[in-house]
Parts: sequence; structure tokens; C-alpha cells
Amino acid sequence: MIEICGVSKSYNRGMVKAVDGVNLTVQNGEIFGFLGPNGAGKTTLIKMITGILNADQGSIRINGQDIRENPIEAKMQFGFVPDDPNIFSRLTGIEYLNFMADVYGVSPEIRVQRMQKLLERFEMSSAAGDLIQSHSHGMKQKIIVIGALLHNPPVWILDEPMTGLDPRSSFDLKEMMREHAEAGKTVFFSTHVLEVAEKLCDRLAIINKGRVIFCGSLQEIREHALENQSLENLFLELTENE
Repeated sequence: MIEICGVSKSYNRGMVKAVDGVNLTVQNGEIFGFLGPNGAGKTTLIKMITGILNADQGSIRINGQDIRENPIEAKMQFGFVPDDPNIFSRLTGIEYLNFMADVYGVSPEIRVQRMQKLLERFEMSSAAGDLIQSHSHGMKQKIIVIGALLHNPPVWILDEPMTGLDPRSSFDLKEMMREHAEAGKTVFFSTHVLEVAEKLCDRLAIINKGRVIFCGSLQEIREHALENQSLENLFLELTENE
């Protein structure tokens, strides 16, 4: 569960408000989509949720743990996939995954089982021993996803997770997201691919100019618009009106 209460963030000495009084609750057992135009504040909010940035105002709790007051405990609750697969390029995939397992205290026996399972699922077993600098963008993305999930976190926070993935891996990740939610756990992800959000999300929020302009199910969005509109048309209408 993620609880975001009155969160704001400004830059340039308060002249630019990147996030403006956001309130969101992401429940256990749901896939929650986070949508918005470029520069709307999506990544800034995600960086505050994960503790990379501090909020100017408000509070953020991950499964009851305040990200500012109890950062270690809060960070143990989630796995995070950033929007850019910057990674330790001089490590092999296996070395990186072992590093991530060490960070999260995953025992040697359990990590081997989880690595094997995830590497096989993403078809990375044969490439895991290669240097990451030799990997394609999509392969780096797969390694980051695997590293984020090794400690079996109850909350997944994924920023544009399908970027660079091939169709098979993208399908597998979406299946894993659904399995995770059906197990009563939490998936929060941002995407620019509206068709993915439309098919996958239980609920979603749309942010524009730092403010959440809608939060609810797709059906609830459609109640505010013409019948049978696509999410793409609804998104454009809401953000243009804003």
C-alpha cells in the first residue's frame, strides 16, 4: 500500500512547482497506473515515493513506513525500476544481481532460486555472465527488473518498465504484475502507452502540471466523457482542458 498525503515539490527557489499538493492512495491487490504528459511531474513524484528526492511538504508511507522518517524500513518494502536503465556497466549481470541481493539481505540459497527463475522467465540465463556494457538497452532493462524483484518486495514501483523490452518480455512482465496484484500486493507503474494502461490497470491517476486531475477506474473516467471513448481520447481531453 502506498499513501501519498499533500505532497508538493518545487524547484528554482519555489518558482517552479513540479508537484502540487498530490494526494493518492494505492491499495493492496491492485495495479495502479500513473499517466501524464512529459514534464507533468510523474518522475518527480516517483522519486519522492522512493526516497531519491525529499518532498517540500506532505508525507509518503509505504506499507505504513514513512519514507522520510524510516527510510530503510520503507525501502525494504518496495522494488523500484527507474525510467532509465543506468546500471554498473563494468559488472556482469550475475555480479549486479548478487550485489542487489546483498543490499536487501537475500540469503545465498534463496537468491540462487529466484535468480534462476527470473532469468529464465526473461530469457536472460545465457547472457547473465556477460558484462552489462555489452547488453542492449532491453537486456539492461531486464537485469534491472530482475534486480528489483529479487527480495520479493510487496510493493512494485515501476517507471516506464516496458521501455526497451521485446514483446515477449513485455507480455511476461505484465503477467507478473497481474500475478503480484492477485496475490494481494501492490503495483504502481507509470507509462506513456495508454493501451497498456487501459488493458492492465484496476485504477489510474492522470497528473498534469504537477496536479492530479483525475483518479479512479477507467469506468469512472468514462462517466465524465462521451460513451465508448478510448483512454487516449479521454486523456487528451482531460489534459487539454486542464
